[in-house]
Formats: sequence, C-alpha cells, structure tokens
Amino acid sequence: MLSYRHSFHAGNHADVLKHTVQSLIIDALNEKEKPFLYLDTHAGAGRYQLSGEHAERTGEYLEGIARIWQQDDLPEELASYISCIQALNPNGKLRYYPGSPLIARHLLRADDKLSLTELHPSDYPLLRNEFQKDERARTERADGYQQLKSKLPPPSRRGLILIDPPYEIKTDYQAVVKGIQEGYKRFGTGVYALWYPVVLRQQIKRMFSELEATGIRRILQIELAVRPDSDQRGMTASGMVVINPPWRLEQQMNNVLPWLHKHLVPAGTGHTKVSWIVPE
Repeated sequence: MLSYRHSFHAGNHADVLKHTVQSLIIDALNEKEKPFLYLDTHAGAGRYQLSGEHAERTGEYLEGIARIWQQDDLPEELASYISCIQALNPNGKLRYYPGSPLIARHLLRADDKLSLTELHPSDYPLLRNEFQKDERARTERADGYQQLKSKLPPPSRRGLILIDPPYEIKTDYQAVVKGIQEGYKRFGTGVYALWYPVVLRQQIKRMFSELEATGIRRILQIELAVRPDSDQRGMTASGMVVINPPWRLEQQMNNVLPWLHKHLVPAGTGHTKVSWIVPE
C-alpha cells in the first residue's frame, strides 16, 4: 500500500499548519546550546516542484502556501517557516516547496543531527540524493515506526520526533499511538509532533481516546479546518498533536491561527482550535 505521494499535496493548507508548528518547535529547541536530534519517521522526498505534474494536477498549493508567503503583514510566528520557503525560491517566484526534512535542515545548527526515514521506492532515492552531502543527516529506507524503537533515546537526550504517516490504511491511526508509546517509553522528555488529517472525525476521536489511555501527560492539539466536518470523501481539516510542547507553543499558535485561517480560507468556513487533550 505505497501509493501515497506527498508531491500531489505539497504546500497545501495542511502543510502550512504542520510546518508552522515544526518551525516553532525547532526555534524553541535552538534556544538552548545543547544539540538535539530531529527524527522524521515518514520524511517523503524532501523537496517538491510546484510546477511538476503532480502539484500542478491538484493545485493544492495555490490555496495554501501561495496565499501567504508574500503577505506584508506576516506574524512573527511565521518568520522561520517563511524563511525556509524564501531560501528555496530566492527569485521571488514560487517554484519549490520544502518538505519537513528541508525545513529542519534550514533551521538546525551545525551540531544537531537529522535522522530521516522513507519507505516509498520512488521518494526514498530523491530524499537520499537531497541529503547525501549533509554530514548531519542520515537517511534510511525503512519502516518509520521502527525508528521510534531503534533511534531513541538520542545521545544528546534532546529531540523532536515528527510523525507524519500517509494514513493510507486505517491501521495507521492505531500504529501512530503504538509508535508514540514505544518512543515515549524510551525517551519521555522528547517533543513528539504527530500530524493527522480529518477525513472522518470519528477516527480522530478514537485516536485521541487511545492517546489518553496511554497515560502520557502534556498532549496539546492544534487544528485548522477549511470546511465543516463532513461524511463526504475528502480532508476538511488537519491538525498537530504535540507531546511535551515548548512552553510558548500554545500561545504562539493561539496568536497565529486566526491570521492563517483568514488568509487560507477567505470564505471563513471551518475553524481553528488549540486545546489540551491531556494537560500537565
């Protein structure tokens, strides 16, 4: 079941939310001198060509990053994220979109490490080529969930673990909870950031119940919806679940989400949400 290619969806509203959260977490980790590990369990290809066949076919980026990256009133919470977009598109024309590994590479420091895993036979060679000259990075074609056992805890005892599966199969919703449990057992002080799509709200409610049942504390939910929940096929919203969020993240997302929603969803449909699934 490896049909999912992120290149069809690169730069859409879900990516904007995910990479905003990712950038803010990395900024917070950078505030301490000690290095950290960035572990990406489902890394994708790394960079995406927005004029390529896949992105052009869906045009999802036109309702995502294209709506915000050159706005004059960018909130400061978006500064690091947008700097990654600008670095890939220095002539001011939006041609490329960075996946989460490239955002991490742009924001990480010389002593930090990147561990990037991708299973897809077409995307993995692209990822490997993208990072082959970066001495901080290690790429593997492997099961991302297994990395939560084998790569944790990192020697530095600091890290961000980004879990961004395609949810191609329904068992992914259970697999992410099991994976987080495995990782947390080994590395309870790490920051875990899990992306989720809202296709059927019931699936998300079930996943949250299972997360609560793990006994893990400090689980924050951040969500951006472009349409109301629906029984029809298609993603109406997406969100990030962050375990051990940096102390400022809740306030930062409360600050920036209304701005994002206003620019990404001119019709004003949908909603934004920042709330604790499990508090301290």
